[in-house]
Amino acid sequence: MTTYILASASPRRQALIELLGLPFRCVPSNADETLPSHLQPEDIVQTLAYRKAMDSIPETDQPTVVVGADTIVVYDDRVLGKPVDETDAVEMLTTLQGKTHRVYTGVCIADNKGKHRCFYDMTEVTFYPLSREEIEAYVESGEPMDKAGAYGIQEKGALLVEKINGDYFNVVGLPIALLARQLADF
Repeated sequence: MTTYILASASPRRQALIELLGLPFRCVPSNADETLPSHLQPEDIVQTLAYRKAMDSIPETDQPTVVVGADTIVVYDDRVLGKPVDETDAVEMLTTLQGKTHRVYTGVCIADNKGKHRCFYDMTEVTFYPLSREEIEAYVESGEPMDKAGAYGIQEKGALLVEKINGDYFNVVGLPIALLARQLADF
């Protein structure tokens, strides 16, 4: 029987991966996330997903499949990671308000026999125009502080979003339908 591992501590990813109905356990990765600045968004997320998956592969003879993932927000060719503080979160949301940005999630499936497959998905997200007061109130909720781009579409951040073009779950942090198809073919 194959053991499945999610290389993440994200409660959002854990909830999504449960939809697959496979017995997953979580082994958060400690992989290095520093990258050269010249990479394209799809290369960034796939490289980081690969590192996370490889970092979480256990030393065992039992068949094991690990899923690593990484999500970034990109606006105007600038990667917006997790905010470092509330001021940074306000700046990110001020930049995104009233505009369309892209959310990339890279996924890597790897097994303990040396096989791996990396892929990504991209979703466009458009925010409503927001007042300074709306942005500050959202930041004061604390919700943006551990999320790329300083918002969570599945929580209060949903109130910021006018529309999306693409997979909603990709924005949450794991394109689960695409992952299911990739796992079935792995």
